[in-house]
Amino acid sequence: MKRTKIKELLHLQPAGQTIKVQGWVRTFRNNQFIAVNDGSTILNLQAVTALDSLDENTLKRITTGACLSIVGELIPSPAKGQAVELKVTSLEILGDSDAEKFPLQPKKHSLEFLREIAHLRARTNTISAVMRTRHAMAFAVHKFFNDRGFFYINTPIVTGSDAEGAGDMFRVTTLDINNPPRDEHGHINHKEDFFGRETNLTVSGQLEGETYALALSDIYTFGPTFRAENSNTTRHLAEFWMIEPEMAFYDIHDNMQLATDLLQYLVKYALDNCADDLEFLNKRALEEEASKPQEQRSELGLLDRLKFVVENEFQKLSYTEAIEILKNSNPNKKKKFQYLIDQWGVDLQSEHERYLVEKHFKKPVILYNYPKGIKAFYMRQNEDDKTVAAMDVLFPGIGEIIGGSQREERYENLLQRVREMNLPEKELWWYLDLRKFGSAPHSGFGLGFERLIQFVTGMTNIRDVIPFPRFPGNAEF
Repeated sequence: MKRTKIKELLHLQPAGQTIKVQGWVRTFRNNQFIAVNDGSTILNLQAVTALDSLDENTLKRITTGACLSIVGELIPSPAKGQAVELKVTSLEILGDSDAEKFPLQPKKHSLEFLREIAHLRARTNTISAVMRTRHAMAFAVHKFFNDRGFFYINTPIVTGSDAEGAGDMFRVTTLDINNPPRDEHGHINHKEDFFGRETNLTVSGQLEGETYALALSDIYTFGPTFRAENSNTTRHLAEFWMIEPEMAFYDIHDNMQLATDLLQYLVKYALDNCADDLEFLNKRALEEEASKPQEQRSELGLLDRLKFVVENEFQKLSYTEAIEILKNSNPNKKKKFQYLIDQWGVDLQSEHERYLVEKHFKKPVILYNYPKGIKAFYMRQNEDDKTVAAMDVLFPGIGEIIGGSQREERYENLLQRVREMNLPEKELWWYLDLRKFGSAPHSGFGLGFERLIQFVTGMTNIRDVIPFPRFPGNAEF
């Protein structure tokens, strides 16, 4: 008999039809009421056994975490909060779970503890809700771009380029680390390495993506990226996923519009397609907020924050305007910012970004035209020779969620920036080449997928929105 998923079953009209479900026991009460969950929905199905219908040995084996296959009649449920239940006619235990050793007991566990048992944490309501939402968001990303005629390009994970010029990269090598070959100067001889040169895990697919945008017009990448930064924060991972569209014939304003359209589409998709999970996560977030001091509580609940993004125009303003607002703000004047704003040209911190969004404008904000000294080499230089056509999208509760720019399409200007920043001209030959053969105005941006999932689910730590988080000191599972 074919299995029916609990998500489908809960929408059926109960008429005594025979149904087979398979899933894991959440709770078992009074030797009669089994709460079963198969991961298809956050909602459990109640399966009811007739008293004395199961032998003593089987009853002992129906424990939290055990895996069951149940056949029964779907009937209306007299219990509150559920429309249907399954009247058990036969039950098979597919996998036992030792009740005393199973780490996930029917009680609240801390997220820190769950990270230590990442192989089991998907069986909790919180993590399963996050992962179902993550799936919906990944699907929505592809749908958004596909519906707009973009092409999905897979850029390399192992690369010789450092897109940001940041230097915090994971090296890839097959050389014997205890006895690597050396050249006449005593340096490691990478010519003998697998690729015949130094390579690393990618920090961004952007540069390679640009090569395809300048042939196919509109492309996007969606893949893993890696940063070897020793950042132990709630917003950083060593391995995370990035969505990076690159578009020929887009200027900075077109870029800002696409970023707005994408974010509003994704958030609306979550509201429309993840209602049960978001309802649960909203309640969870409200409980978490209630435990914080009053001044640290968010003014909006999770669902209100999501609607806020969908329903509000994004506020656009230049970096220069933002600096003036921040300089004259109460937190700056009263020295409540950790990083005080005293001059033009400083890099904005999360506290500044959140002030602009949550306190000053009370809506999502797009900042543009940043000082060129704090931005990457590939960003188009503005005529003032002080700023570049960069843009960041800032969200409530999270700060920067998207960073992007119009790319520098002029060969001489790009070459000058490469030299100013002491970047390896020789290694960027192909990127510079793009500006020699049919160059065109083009733009793009990067959206950190996990930051998006954090925002949509209300989770406060980025380590809880990716199945197996990688961070300093942790590469288990």
